[in-house]
Order: sequence, then C-alpha cells, then structure tokens
Amino acid sequence: MRNVKRLWGVIIAMAICILVLASLLISHAINQSEPRQSPEPEQQGEKKHTRVIAKIGNREITMDELESALARHYGPEQLSQMLDREVIRLEGNESGIKVESAEINRELKRMQQGYESEQQFYDSMQSQLGMSEEEIQEDVSNKLLLEKLATASIHISDTQVDTYIKSHADEFEQETEYNIQQIIVSTKEQATKVIAELAKGESFGILARDRSIDDATNNTGGDLGWIEGDDPFVEAPILEAAKLLKVGEVSKPIPVLQGFAVVLLKSRRDKKNPDLVFIRENVRRELALQQAPPLKDFVAQLRGKWKVSVLDPTLR
Repeated sequence: MRNVKRLWGVIIAMAICILVLASLLISHAINQSEPRQSPEPEQQGEKKHTRVIAKIGNREITMDELESALARHYGPEQLSQMLDREVIRLEGNESGIKVESAEINRELKRMQQGYESEQQFYDSMQSQLGMSEEEIQEDVSNKLLLEKLATASIHISDTQVDTYIKSHADEFEQETEYNIQQIIVSTKEQATKVIAELAKGESFGILARDRSIDDATNNTGGDLGWIEGDDPFVEAPILEAAKLLKVGEVSKPIPVLQGFAVVLLKSRRDKKNPDLVFIRENVRRELALQQAPPLKDFVAQLRGKWKVSVLDPTLR
C-alpha cells in the first residue's frame, strides 16, 4: 500500500525540521539559563555579540549567527510545518474527528514490519533520523488525522473493499502453518530403516527420542510445533517436504545438513490473521484517499479557511 511510502517521506521531512527547531530551543534555553550581567554602555558603532560558540583562528562565531543562519535556511520550512499542524488540529477540533491511540499503535505496528523488534525500529529511527519514539508517534497521529479529515465525506462500501482485496489477493493471502515431527539420522540407510519401522506401527515420538541425532528436538519426540512455510530456523528441504505431505503421512528420506530427515505431517492450518478488521479498514482508507484531493491541496484549503498569514517576509 502506498501509505507507508508516503509516511516515510513525511517522516524524513519532519525529522529535518524537528532537528532545527530543537537546536533553536536548546540554544534559547542555554541563553536563558546563563547568568545575566548588567549591560555596559555600548560604544557608538560597536558590534553587539552573543555567546561565542566556535572559533576559526581569530574569527569568532556567535550563537546569534548560528540562529540567524538556521532561521534563514530552514525557518520557512519549519514555520510551514508548524502552521500545517495547527490548521489540521483546529479542523479536527471543529469537526470532532479524532485519532484514537489504538489507530496510532496499529499504524506503528505496520511501520515496524521488517524489523526484528519494536525496540530495533525505534533505535533505527533515532540513529538514522534523530527522532524519538514520542516524535514518531506525534507524526503518525498528525498524518492519520489529516487523512481522516481529507476523506471524511467519502464513503467506501464493503463491496468496494471486497473487490480490492480479491483483485490484490497476493497482498492479503493467508499463510499456512504446519505441525510436524522430524527424526534426523546420519545415513540414508538409517532413515529408510526408520520409515520401515514406522510402517510397522512404531511410535514416531519414541523413534525420534531413541534414534534422532538432533539434540534440539529428540527429547520432545521430534516435535517442531506449529511453524510457517518459510520458517528460517527449519531447513528448507524439510519445509518443502512437509508442504507436499498429507496429514498423517511420512516423508521419504530427506537430505539435510546433519544427514537425512524423516518428517511426519501431524496437521496443517491457515494462519489466523488477528488484524483482519484493521486490514479492511486500511483498504477502505486507501481507496478513500484515491478519491480525495491531494493532501497538500487539502492543507492549502485549510490554511485559507483558518486565515493563515505569515507576517515576516523572510519566512514566507
């Protein structure tokens, strides 16, 4: 879905602006915390200096110069972002449209796909974009509120959602899980012998306990539990064999790293998707956004409605 890509573009732009604003705020706080001395009468024509923050030979760079440069280069963009957020907030308050914490959490969860953990995601955002967890959540909240406002008058039916999901089945297909047992032995002859004993009615679990050389599973009767078809911790030949078996069927000897495996497929099931409701709502939102005006144009309309004006010509 294109929302994720659009969100990253917003996040990167906002990251730059937030860093600039943070620099200005920190410098202001430092200046405020420094003890003030009684000002001395300035000599006519003498240049006023603030705290010196850097030197290059005899050249001194002051905090005033840095703040002026930041405002000149990034001020208009930062102010624009602040104004956009404010008109979105005002419009949300007037219309009664809100973004619930559950919506924010679901969107964050979607953004975290591909990361090993939630913490890794936030650590990556901090190191790459300099954004804290709170700043990311604020960005997501603002984005969701803007989208809700822009699509408030657009109705997407259940039939439209169903049609979209059906025509993009590869995006929403359910994964299959397999419940399998395995016995790992050193040679193909040993594997063949195990299969023969199973055919005579021997217990798979007992044979796994007594014959399997895989220390990770032999004590549990070779049971791997429920695994997905692309589980990275299970050798691919075992997974591929399991997919071809009928429930209750035993495989032929399968070459693996330790030797040969014998696999029993105990059961299979379609993995339940606990976020099915969210998926449908996300599709509904995406379809509505396709019919809505571009978000940039919508924000421009809000600026006009709330009579936004930039008074300082250097920041326009």
